[in-house]
Amino acid sequence: MIKPFFHQTRRWLARIWLELNPQLRIVGITGSFAKTNTSVAIARVLAQKYPTVKTDLNLDTIYNLPMTILQVKPWTEALVLEMGVDHQGEMDFHLSLVKPKIGVLTGITPVHSDEEHLRSIQGIIKEKGKLLACLPKDGLAVLNFDDQEVRKMARLSRAPVLFYGKDKKNCDLWASNIKVTVQGLTFDLNLKNKDKLKISTGLIGSHHVNTCMAAYLVGSYLGVSDGQIQKALGELKPLLGRLNLEKGPMGSILINDSRRANPASTIAGLTTLSDLPGKRKIAVLGEMGELGSFSKKGHQMVGEELAELKIDFLIGVGPLTKNIADAAIRNGFPAVKTFWTSDVCQAAQVLRKILKKGDMLYLKGSLLRHMERVLLYLEGKKVICKKVSCHCYQLCSNCPEITK
Repeated sequence: MIKPFFHQTRRWLARIWLELNPQLRIVGITGSFAKTNTSVAIARVLAQKYPTVKTDLNLDTIYNLPMTILQVKPWTEALVLEMGVDHQGEMDFHLSLVKPKIGVLTGITPVHSDEEHLRSIQGIIKEKGKLLACLPKDGLAVLNFDDQEVRKMARLSRAPVLFYGKDKKNCDLWASNIKVTVQGLTFDLNLKNKDKLKISTGLIGSHHVNTCMAAYLVGSYLGVSDGQIQKALGELKPLLGRLNLEKGPMGSILINDSRRANPASTIAGLTTLSDLPGKRKIAVLGEMGELGSFSKKGHQMVGEELAELKIDFLIGVGPLTKNIADAAIRNGFPAVKTFWTSDVCQAAQVLRKILKKGDMLYLKGSLLRHMERVLLYLEGKKVICKKVSCHCYQLCSNCPEITK
């Protein structure tokens, strides 16, 4: 009883505090993927001109929104909120507290489409579309044109819509001359009736072009100069567990993408692995959770895409990844370089046999699959826990169950 009381009190105070700070330019970001990086990028851009407060990355959105709002000071001028939803009615709950003037929708994929969450892709679209529907006529919707579902959702917005994506004809902003390296990403931004703007960022992966384009459109709309946007995007670095590079086991280079996983983000990560210059490339993929009836197809899609990429070995971990392995082989990926394992222990045993110094090791899986245990095995740590999925959000290295 005490915790709900404090939370309701916090929401009540946050609502009052918003009313006392009418100067705020409020940006809400939603979507099935890339929300966090997009929120960080937008906040970094706006901070070039305005005192800015952004979402805390380590809190559930329900608690996060009021706690973030209460961090606002009287001199704060921009507020950037990641508005994630995974249950019916959750966006209404967010919007009862705060209604952004600018809304960003990154993309739609079937994550949280299981019965315990939003039940279907239509349920996801309906819930996330509420952000667009609430935008005022003098606001702005920033949408990913490359995503067909997002494109169709533009009709929900009363506010003007700006599109970013690959389509030069229909997008307000698009990119060209994209180059991906282990140091980051470079590309040209193209805006109608303006000169190209060269961007260099520490984010790794071509999909982060969209992250930067969304940030550019929001920043430009709010009066941040092109030079300031260039500077802000140049300061971005990968977030921990979201395509960041680390020193890997056995002399390898680790590309750690184990924080989240859905079909879109997994394919984006594998594409990045393929694009990076390097020696042998090994993908270790855990299961993608909360896909509902799309679960089998979603994993098969990953295997189909992987077969077309420059990747040397595939190791699947957990029952659902059998669909990835089978689909990859059906589409031409060498069976002798494909391994399916039932748990992280078996995956580590396979890696011990094939991993060599200088290899690029890509680690991906939904958070609750705790793929970091593969690394602990390879580092010689004592690991007894072989669960495929565990509803503990802390890192396994801090969990007492790891050796039980």
